[in-house]
Amino acid sequence: MNIFVSNLSYNTDGESLQQLFTEYGEVTSANVVTDRETGRSRGFGFVEMPNDEEAENAIKGLNESELDGRNISVNVARPKGEKTSHGNSRGGGGFNRNGGGYNRNRY
Repeated sequence: MNIFVSNLSYNTDGESLQQLFTEYGEVTSANVVTDRETGRSRGFGFVEMPNDEEAENAIKGLNESELDGRNISVNVARPKGEKTSHGNSRGGGGFNRNGGGYNRNRY
C-alpha cells in the first residue's frame, strides 16, 4: 500500500520516515519529495508497505503524531488525478477568474 505523509519538517528525510513506519511492519520504500531546483524538502513524502494490514495500522497509529517537531498527516495515497471527496481532481489552475480575459474598464 502506498501511503501519503504530509506536514513534514524540512529536516525530515526518507531514512527518518522509514524508521518511523518500520515500527508497524515491513517498509519497501520511504522518500521525501524535494524541489527539483533547490533540493529542499517540499514537506511531504510517500511510504510503501507491502502488507495492507500493517499499512492501515501505521496510518491509524501515526496520523497526527509528532515527527521532528511537526504533527504529521498520514493517509492512503491516491493515484494522480483521482477525484477527491469534494469531487475535484488534484491540481487546479486554468480557470481565468478575471472575466474571461477582456478588460471591462476599457469599454
